[in-house]
Amino acid sequence: MAESVWVLGASMTKIARYPDKDVIDLASEAALNALDDGGVAMRDMQVMGMGNMFQAMAGLGQSVQQQIGQTGIPVYNVVSACATGAVAVRTVFLSIMAGEADMGIAIGAEQMGKMGLLGPGGSAKSEKNVYEPSGRYGSVIGAEGILGTTLMPGVFAQAGMEYAYEHDGVGFDQFAKVAEKNHAHSVLNPLAQYQKAFSFEEIKEARMIAYPNTLPMCCPSGDGAAAVVLVSDSKLKTLSKEQQRRAVKIGASVLTSDPYAERAQVQPDVNTLTRNAAKIAYEKAGIGPDELDLVELHDCFATAELLHYDNLGLCEPGGAGAFIDSGAPWRDGKTPVNVSGGLLSKGHPIGMTGAAGVFEITTQLRGEAGDRQIEGAKVGMAHVIGLGSSCAIHILEKAAA
Repeated sequence: MAESVWVLGASMTKIARYPDKDVIDLASEAALNALDDGGVAMRDMQVMGMGNMFQAMAGLGQSVQQQIGQTGIPVYNVVSACATGAVAVRTVFLSIMAGEADMGIAIGAEQMGKMGLLGPGGSAKSEKNVYEPSGRYGSVIGAEGILGTTLMPGVFAQAGMEYAYEHDGVGFDQFAKVAEKNHAHSVLNPLAQYQKAFSFEEIKEARMIAYPNTLPMCCPSGDGAAAVVLVSDSKLKTLSKEQQRRAVKIGASVLTSDPYAERAQVQPDVNTLTRNAAKIAYEKAGIGPDELDLVELHDCFATAELLHYDNLGLCEPGGAGAFIDSGAPWRDGKTPVNVSGGLLSKGHPIGMTGAAGVFEITTQLRGEAGDRQIEGAKVGMAHVIGLGSSCAIHILEKAAA
């Protein structure tokens, strides 16, 4: 069994709309660039993890191999809602940890165009570029008519308001401050879908989608791909000094799903699986949340980010409102969160997102993030949640000098 697994190469396309490319083109571009970044080639890979939400049934990983190199290696096509890309990373991680491979590539890719609002349990209809919710959460109880919606804006609005009801110092202003921060951060990220700052007032006065989330407090859909090349500890030692210098250690790779809870049968629980994953991840990495130099977390809506401050232990229990008010999650704060611009501004091509978070933390720990660089960053977390599916957390550590 490998002692540890490292990120050797990482790449991400700019998130945008690509009418002249398909998802195979996007995935191939990210994969080839990640291989080049790691100083290796497709012939060196022994396993591939391919994450995609809406075209997955077509054997996308095999199609990508046809474009970048068919070497006969095993391909795992994975689907796990918004956590899909991170599950692809973990699949390759586990193959290396099991000793079945010493090097592999994980890809997360999605082409969404102007896909509509998303709901759990639906089916994508790519020819119409829409997503139709089935009206079921999980496999038993339909929430439509009980809560009034199964669409994600409503689900996360409800979760945010529940947190605000239960804890002092949380209201419309605190949720709006999350969006203000992330849009400001995106200005420094050339790979972000949108690179525009919005004032606090502009965010509050924008069109309401589902209270308390206005339009700038909701993530956009888009197209893109990210890829990472992983390598075992023993294999890394045979590579060049430069490859070893730039490698980033995976201190923890964790995947959880929802435990049974009676109330969660009608109102999706967006918190427990993240709390469980965070606890395991900190234990595996041997660190506490106060030792994180930056965090990329799942901010599909501004309300989601505020909740995850608490779920990930970045603040005192119930203290998410005070945390954002203090400025702690800004890029010059105590614990920078979503310095990429987050999903609110960087964009959220669903199958890409989990791999893109690993790319961002890797880039930061290498000191290669340009204008958005967090100086001295040594430890970072990439978190993503697929509602009704899974939560994936990767804690990454800078290589020792």
